[in-house]
Amino acid sequence: MEKRILVVGGGVIGLATGWELARRGCAVRICERGKAGREASWAAAGMLSALAEVHFEEQDLLRLGLESAAIYPGWVEELEEASGLTVGYRTDGTLIVALDRDDARNLEHRFQTQKHFDLQVRWLDGPEAREMEPLLSPRVTAGVWCLDDRHVDNRRLIEALVVAFCKAGGELAEETPVERVEIRDGKATGAWAQGELLEAEAVVVAAGCWSGSIGGLPEACRPPVRPVKGQMVALRMTQEARLRNVVHAPDAYLVPKEDGCLFVGATCEEMGFDTQITAGGLYELLRGAWEAVPAVYDYPMVETWAGLRPASRDHAPILGKTPVENLFVATGHFRKGILLAPVTAREMAALILSGKTSDLIAPMRLERFGRRLG
Repeated sequence: MEKRILVVGGGVIGLATGWELARRGCAVRICERGKAGREASWAAAGMLSALAEVHFEEQDLLRLGLESAAIYPGWVEELEEASGLTVGYRTDGTLIVALDRDDARNLEHRFQTQKHFDLQVRWLDGPEAREMEPLLSPRVTAGVWCLDDRHVDNRRLIEALVVAFCKAGGELAEETPVERVEIRDGKATGAWAQGELLEAEAVVVAAGCWSGSIGGLPEACRPPVRPVKGQMVALRMTQEARLRNVVHAPDAYLVPKEDGCLFVGATCEEMGFDTQITAGGLYELLRGAWEAVPAVYDYPMVETWAGLRPASRDHAPILGKTPVENLFVATGHFRKGILLAPVTAREMAALILSGKTSDLIAPMRLERFGRRLG
């Protein structure tokens, strides 16, 4: 008999987890408050930067990111075959650049951290960095080449996940906000949406920055996530000046896409659920991009947008069981939702079906915030 699973939230994490469970033989329904994948997942740039964004105190998160990066090529191949769509997966690395002496000192510290973890990175002086990326400013004094970082077209990825999930037999209910989770005798038995009880043998809360506000969750099960606003802008590169590589500058990152667009991001603002585009936010992004790549001055502007990243208190995801039986959480991925989608889907599906938490996601459990499992 199929195990009935209800996933609350249809972003990249909910879709990937739902697809993984569906192709393992479960009857999966995803309830999404709006259109699937049109919140933080749609607003992302698609960087898969396990190496470029490493911090010394985040060893468990690095381990999770490296595992996800390792399985990404096979996951993408399976997704493209299942959906019949391509997702723009590219194996280019990431170039981190410094523009002055202080930047260079900070970059050297990051480089030493990367080397400590035995990551595949290479130090470049200014001329070497400009030889690799000719559009870089003469001000660039140093760079770090992260060989194993990748990127993907996150919007095409979302579209492929929707198709693959539905083809695997999953049911996607868009414009269907979950009002509250139903808990009986200490067990999650489903959730209420549009006045109807949707019964399930397991409930997965994967609603991004809205995860903590879902009704019916006991305080011990409520994931401590908040929205962190990120504004972005898309430019159209000219034929004469096309950026080759993903560039991480001190005040902006630049991600070239196959269609000739250049995504520039992103602000990091504690503004609650506000998604307004502001002159100041766009100014800071464009200034940061121009300082590293002066050619952006002449690029036409195509689109601006803002998304709400789901951030936990320590900026690492919250994955696993809760004190309520059959209630699980997969949220709080902050800036790494696109990167961590494959490993999150695999580990959460394995946990839900076996009841066992792997060593890989054990450090990401809700109980690290003082929530105690029953």
